[in-house]
Amino acid sequence: MMSKCAGSPSAVRGAAVPFIALLLALIASLATAQGAQANGWPVAEPTSVGLSPAALTEIHEDVLAGQYGHIDSFLVARQGRIVFEQYYEHDYRDIYRREASQPGALVVNDTSGPYNYFNAWWHPYYRNTDLHSLQSVTKSVVSAIIGIAIARGDFPDLDTPVLSFFDPEIIANVDSRKQRLTLRHLLTMSDGLQWNENVPYVDPANSFAVMAKTHDWVQFTLDLPMERDPGLRFNYNSGATLILGHVFNIATGTDIEEYVLEHLFKPLGIETYFWDRTPYGLADTQEGLYLSTRDLAKIAQLFLRKGQWDGQEVIPKAWVSESLAPAYSADNEGKESYGHAWWSGLYMVKDAEHRAYYGKGFGGQRPILLPELDMVIVLTGWNILPDQPFFHADEVIERVVAAIEDK
Repeated sequence: MMSKCAGSPSAVRGAAVPFIALLLALIASLATAQGAQANGWPVAEPTSVGLSPAALTEIHEDVLAGQYGHIDSFLVARQGRIVFEQYYEHDYRDIYRREASQPGALVVNDTSGPYNYFNAWWHPYYRNTDLHSLQSVTKSVVSAIIGIAIARGDFPDLDTPVLSFFDPEIIANVDSRKQRLTLRHLLTMSDGLQWNENVPYVDPANSFAVMAKTHDWVQFTLDLPMERDPGLRFNYNSGATLILGHVFNIATGTDIEEYVLEHLFKPLGIETYFWDRTPYGLADTQEGLYLSTRDLAKIAQLFLRKGQWDGQEVIPKAWVSESLAPAYSADNEGKESYGHAWWSGLYMVKDAEHRAYYGKGFGGQRPILLPELDMVIVLTGWNILPDQPFFHADEVIERVVAAIEDK
């Protein structure tokens, strides 16, 4: 297991430093700074933004010790600057060798294909690059582009009935409840469809695992019978976001990947990505996107800045607020809430309660934004078996907040 750290270049001090050494250090320093800025991120020391390097290093050492299972990256940015960034190497080909070769709920169709979640050629990195699978954080990106498309007049009102984009004659189990199903219900996971994604993904009874074995994932989801009236309560449903992706293509007349590239990635300077497709050909809007850790941090920073990037409004401020605002309680205890494909939960600073917002992706993908602290935290990982350790968002937040020296 190895790590690498990105931080601000060390200053060169002392008149006794030989000129050539000073020059080489200056060149290296400028190259580091320009490289960070070219990616849209200045780099700084943790102390410059009131964070304890020792406390952050302690988290890093716990990751190295395996306390949180297979973590692939850990990044902290505050006041728009990356102040801590670590990457961890794991031999996933060896770690999941046995699972990769055996049929199961996470080995979909051919074992060499992109839906074998133990296949190291596809997961968690795309073909040995630094592009990491976002899994369901893809849904948060889809939410962002829907908000952009609505503002541009390219996407309909969220209260538009879903069936208006389909021929009801070829949809199964149509009743009055399904006729009342709207785009908003899909976006907030309050669709009311008969779907169970609350068991582990290795369980063949998981609705996602059943859907993944079919050819047309949109048709499969929309054909399901209704379990309750739409809008009554939250029930996590990955298939709902696939329906949204299909509707997006119909409404805008543009493939959603092309639209995201033009109206979201280009303004953020995101040049390299991969977006997987469903067997039917649709961009996999529920889990198919791959980004680097820094580019994932840009998505979180964009929401932290209320849709602004370099002085430009990329996402309407009102949409950011609406997306992050809790729409439904996401658990029985009321600790987590769900908005427009963004989760949220409470945390404490100085005995004051604040709300954190984050995406959640299978295996440990967590872009986290803490508005009151002007902070972004990003974790990626690949803990995909139910018995593996995990770095949950609430613990990540608690430990990073504890590193603040000026709180």
